[in-house]
Amino acid sequence: MANVDKKYAKPKSFFFNRSHTMHGKPTESAQRSLPDTASLERGNSFKKFSNSFKGKIRKLYSLFESSKSSSRLPNEKAPQHTSRLKNTKSFGSSRRGGGGCSSIKLPGTDDRIVVYFTSLRGIRRTYEDCYTVRMIFKGFRVWVDERDISMDMAYKKELQNIVGCNEKPLSLPQVFIGGKHMGGADVIRQFYETGELARILKGYPKMLPGFACDYCGGVRFMLCTNCSGSRKVFDENERELKRCLECNENGLIRCPRCCS
Repeated sequence: MANVDKKYAKPKSFFFNRSHTMHGKPTESAQRSLPDTASLERGNSFKKFSNSFKGKIRKLYSLFESSKSSSRLPNEKAPQHTSRLKNTKSFGSSRRGGGGCSSIKLPGTDDRIVVYFTSLRGIRRTYEDCYTVRMIFKGFRVWVDERDISMDMAYKKELQNIVGCNEKPLSLPQVFIGGKHMGGADVIRQFYETGELARILKGYPKMLPGFACDYCGGVRFMLCTNCSGSRKVFDENERELKRCLECNENGLIRCPRCCS
């Protein structure tokens, strides 16, 4: 009988053990899902700090606005934003040099358009302004006397003497139409958008589409034929090398056809 009882006896693990289910240890997944008290405390402290910081910013903003409103006179109105474009008639006009923004004049250029610019890309804004102005004039297909100050320092000194800003840095580009100083990129862009530039450029000679100079290819500079760009020539009388007086600091000369 003892053997039979042992044979048909059920294992202890088969029975439902309430103590293990109610008071057993939580599994690893359950432990991971439980929130950490330290992380909760950190989150609460961060929320408190952010709320206090936002409150301080609101107080500073209200103080600034109150001081700004108190400094304004009682009858003074709030400033209104005006349009960027101005009436082009206020700049004055004439047949060719219309729209001159100042009394500065470039002698010997009454029959042409002169643009002082730079081809260097050191300053992105300056290069983009120069490129924009040149493309605007190319769209009208008018002949422009382009003077690159990065290729010849004489152009830079010439512009400084005319404008009268030897100490302050020059803002490029600078445009002269009919010998009169028009201004920089903002003025030319404004005249172009309002249609005033098309009226000013009437009567100036135009170029054929795709025209390029046979001498320089439109670069307006050529290699010096006297020193071959080395900027030095041999003096046979003194038996030594001397500085070439026909080219600039880059060993270039101005194109005799384009810059004549």
